[in-house]
Amino acid sequence: MKASRWMRTVLMLVFLSLLGAVSNYGSQGRGKQKGKSEKEDRGNSSASEGKDKDPKTAPPEQVKLPPGQVKKQERLSQERQLQLIHEQQQRVVVYRQRLDHQQILAQQYAAQLQREKRSASYAFQQAYIARLRQQQLALQRSYDYNSDPYFYTPPTYRYARAGTYYEVNQYGADRLRQAVNSGYSEGFHSGQADRQDGWKSGYQNSYAYQDANYGYDGYYGDQDGYNYYFRQGFSRGYEDGYNSRSQYGSNSNGTSSVLGNILSTILNLQSLR
Repeated sequence: MKASRWMRTVLMLVFLSLLGAVSNYGSQGRGKQKGKSEKEDRGNSSASEGKDKDPKTAPPEQVKLPPGQVKKQERLSQERQLQLIHEQQQRVVVYRQRLDHQQILAQQYAAQLQREKRSASYAFQQAYIARLRQQQLALQRSYDYNSDPYFYTPPTYRYARAGTYYEVNQYGADRLRQAVNSGYSEGFHSGQADRQDGWKSGYQNSYAYQDANYGYDGYYGDQDGYNYYFRQGFSRGYEDGYNSRSQYGSNSNGTSSVLGNILSTILNLQSLR
């Protein structure tokens, strides 16, 4: 009887011991799993914070100049400026001589129009001669080359003419645009005059087309280039004026100019920057 009671006590102790071991094992497993989960959460959080602070994705900081300070404009070298001024002075001398000669030819053409009784074309020719005289007078004034930005501003555009490439700055480009627009305006009125006189169409026979100098004062580019683009505008303006249309330009209150898309096609200026 005592032996049986002792055996039951031993079995009970063994059972309680095993139960405690199983409980401790489960607790340790849950602790490890919880620790692992917390570690992963901290890792993900750190990775997320690192991503937000990645310098590669952060916007670049803008460099600000001190108050009152502006970016210095790029300028040509002093040597290049002097070279351009010297070329310009020679160009003006040659242009003055040519204007003197062109005045004689212009008067001869006006006399021819009178003989042919082309009154509208004669009036246009006289007005053209008057404008050339104004240009001639303007060339007699003194000119301050050193204060003109054309002579120290680097080229900003590239364009091709007759198979040769040229570079010009903004002021030279504006002069080319002026050449086309001046040519278009003169061509438009010349075409109108020929139509009013009942004369056959032919812009090449107009003195203004052959001269192609209206609007040119000898500055901001060579004369050949100006003449070329003046004639490009003149031929289109003449066709519009002779046919009473506005295919290549617009005409309002006596002012004529080439359409923007036509002007861009003629010049085909390509930016260097």
